[in-house]
Amino acid sequence: MAGPPARQLVRHPARRALLLVLGSAALVAAGTTAWRLRQSAGLLRQSQAYQAGPDAPSQRLLVVGDSTAVGTGASSAAHSLVGLIGRDHPHWRIQNLAANGARLADVARQLAAAEGGHDRVLVLAGGNDVIRLTSDTALQADITRVLALAGQKARQVVLMPAGSVGHAPFFWPPLSWWMDARSRRLHALVQQAAQQAGAVYVRLLLPRDQDPFVQQSALLHAADGLHPSDAGYRAWYASLRAQGGLGT
Repeated sequence: MAGPPARQLVRHPARRALLLVLGSAALVAAGTTAWRLRQSAGLLRQSQAYQAGPDAPSQRLLVVGDSTAVGTGASSAAHSLVGLIGRDHPHWRIQNLAANGARLADVARQLAAAEGGHDRVLVLAGGNDVIRLTSDTALQADITRVLALAGQKARQVVLMPAGSVGHAPFFWPPLSWWMDARSRRLHALVQQAAQQAGAVYVRLLLPRDQDPFVQQSALLHAADGLHPSDAGYRAWYASLRAQGGLGT
């Protein structure tokens, strides 16, 4: 039987080398993802939502949302986004009903269970809907319901979804590209709904070449490569203040 053409013999070593490189990259990615999943699980167990209950509060803030509202990734509750608000506003009463893993549908349930009479509601959510593939139809319905319920609880509603999930080092291409596209769609829906409802939309979404969470990834991300670190939450807090999320 005749052997393979000489041209195929030449290509086979290159193919084997390419497969070896791809296989090694896949193993590294899988190992890194497994390590980061363990890190994330540890951060979730350690996280505790910041709350404050001063006597005779000057304002009442209700916080609802996911792990970013809980403050997962921060070294302590005081260094979370909500903790930073409490630091600068020690006379505010802060009720935090956020839960790790919450999607916008869960946020609606948090709001339904909350008492009324707040000055503002801060909603930190949306990232889990991106990651867990909530459909556009469901997203629109959930955002609308969240805004309606939040409007019943407070005079001002602030929506602050995480920036591009696809920019987090937790995700590798091509999945990171898909997560980025889904993040941009989430923000478009949130921005449109906020404008229609008269709510404040805080935009953390930036192009990759302008995103500090890409440029300073090791500093601004926690050990799991997904949640913000202390410095990351400080960056979010600066955006919240700059975009009027805490009033003037």
